[in-house]
Amino acid sequence: MPDSYYAAACQTDFACPATRSEIAERTSRMCTLAEQTIVGYEPFHDVRLLAFPEFAHAAPIYDSVKKLRDRLAVPLPNEHTDRYQRICRNYGCYIQTGTFLEADPDFPDVVFNTTVLVGPDGVLTRYRKVNPWIPWELHASPHDLPDYEAEPFPVADTDIGRLGVAICYDWLFPEAIRQIAFNGAEVIIRVSAYMDPWGATPPMDWWTLFNRARAAENTAYVVAANQGASMSNYPPFSWPGGSMVVDYDGRILAQADAGPGEKVIVAPVDIDALRHERKRRAGHDMRAHLRSAMYPYLGEERLPPAGTHPVTPEAIRDRIQQSKKRCP
Repeated sequence: MPDSYYAAACQTDFACPATRSEIAERTSRMCTLAEQTIVGYEPFHDVRLLAFPEFAHAAPIYDSVKKLRDRLAVPLPNEHTDRYQRICRNYGCYIQTGTFLEADPDFPDVVFNTTVLVGPDGVLTRYRKVNPWIPWELHASPHDLPDYEAEPFPVADTDIGRLGVAICYDWLFPEAIRQIAFNGAEVIIRVSAYMDPWGATPPMDWWTLFNRARAAENTAYVVAANQGASMSNYPPFSWPGGSMVVDYDGRILAQADAGPGEKVIVAPVDIDALRHERKRRAGHDMRAHLRSAMYPYLGEERLPPAGTHPVTPEAIRDRIQQSKKRCP
C-alpha cells in the first residue's frame, strides 16, 4: 500500500437526460475528465481515487417510478461501468461513479439511486441511497424492502485503504456515516447533488459543515464530489459545487470555489497517518468513546418502511406524518 496518494473530487455540469440513450455521452465526458486528471497531475501527484457527483448519469426528472424505470433506469454493472473499469485497469486507480438510476430485476417495482466503486478488476461495491431526499425523490431505500439482504453500507478493502461511500442526504444522518466508519471505512466518499441555499457559502453552508463534522467525528478522510450543474441544466435548483477533500481532523485540504461548472480538485490522502492516529489517540476518539447503550432511540422505528405500498409523493408524505407523531 502506498504511504499516501491523491484523491480527486470531480464536478460535472450536464443537462438532465430525458432517456437512457443520453447516458453514454455523459460517461464519455467523465472518462475524459478522469484521464485528464490522472495524466495532468502525474508530474506532481499519483491520483488513485476519483469521485463524481450524484445524478451525473441521470436525475429523477419524472413523477413516477414507472416512468423512471421505463426511460432512465439501467441495470448495474453495465457498459458504462465497463468503461470506468478500463480506465482503472490502465492507471491502477479507483472510480466512485456518479449515481445511476438503477433497475434491479430482483426488485421489479422500485428504482434505486446507486453509485458503484469501480477498480481495476471491476465493480467492488454497490451503494444504494439509504435516505432518499423525501418527499421529492421516489427512489427506494434498502430500508423499504423486507427481503433486502445485501449490506446497506458496504466497505471495500483496497490497496489504497478501506473505502466507503454515502449519497448526499445520507450525510445529514450521523448514524449512516458512523455505521460506514464502524464497518471499517478509512476514506468515506460523498457523492452528492447539494443545492443552494445549503451549499458551500455562508450563512447556510451545510455542505462544508457536515463534511467536516463527519470527518472529525469518525476520524476518517472525506472525499466529497458535489454537483456543479448550472440552474438552466438542473432546474429548479442552482448547484453550488464546492467539492472538497477533508482530513480526519476536519481540516479542508482542498476545495473548489463555489459556483457551477466543471471543476476538479485534488488533495493528499495519507492512510498510514490515519491509521497511526486511530491507534495512538486516547482523546477525541469518538468511535472508541461511543456509549451506545445510552441511546435507546437508535432501536426505535421512526420513519416506517414503504413495505408493499407504492412509492409516490402522497405515500411518502403519509409516512412522514406517521414519523412526526413518534417525535417529541
